[in-house]
Amino acid sequence: MSRPSAFIRIPKERIGVLVGSEGKVKREIEEKLMVELQIESDSGGVTITLSEKATDPSLLLRAKDLVTAIGRGFSPEHAFRLLENPDNIFDFIDLRTIFGRSESDIRRVKGRIIGAEGKTRRTIEELTDTSVVVYGHTVGFIGTFEQVDAARNAVQMLIDGCQHHTVYKYLQRKRVELKKQQLELWEKPEDEKMRDL
Repeated sequence: MSRPSAFIRIPKERIGVLVGSEGKVKREIEEKLMVELQIESDSGGVTITLSEKATDPSLLLRAKDLVTAIGRGFSPEHAFRLLENPDNIFDFIDLRTIFGRSESDIRRVKGRIIGAEGKTRRTIEELTDTSVVVYGHTVGFIGTFEQVDAARNAVQMLIDGCQHHTVYKYLQRKRVELKKQQLELWEKPEDEKMRDL
């Protein structure tokens, strides 16, 4: 019986990062997610095959997200956030779907997202607790669904031409909302315990 597999292509210049020093990153992905990676250095093709020992088919999808995140510019340390918390997801915006092949528009909007000396990107990361990478023609995000949604909306506002201070205000508001939700999650079990008494 053939084992489940997936194929993705990442930029050739990211292959070295995926493999890591002496194959360390590749090995870590294979061990933690019970997959085998076959990497075509010349084309950037990566075939991910589920190991025979793996009992959870979702590991294949998680491995695919992890490899794609590294391919989209995340360092292995940031990409491994996907394994630290099962609620963490990877998502990205492809600027070519918005601006077509207009390199000047993509460059301009990347500058707005990154900001002077990386300030805007850092602010988005800090206020949403996400990892954000602007690489090539994509903007990538890693965090929980709610965190990524807030960061993605902020980036979309910048793409749409909103002023930076408007985006920061939105992010401050979202941060308060997210913190409130986290507090409610922590408090709920206590409330339920009180009701049971």
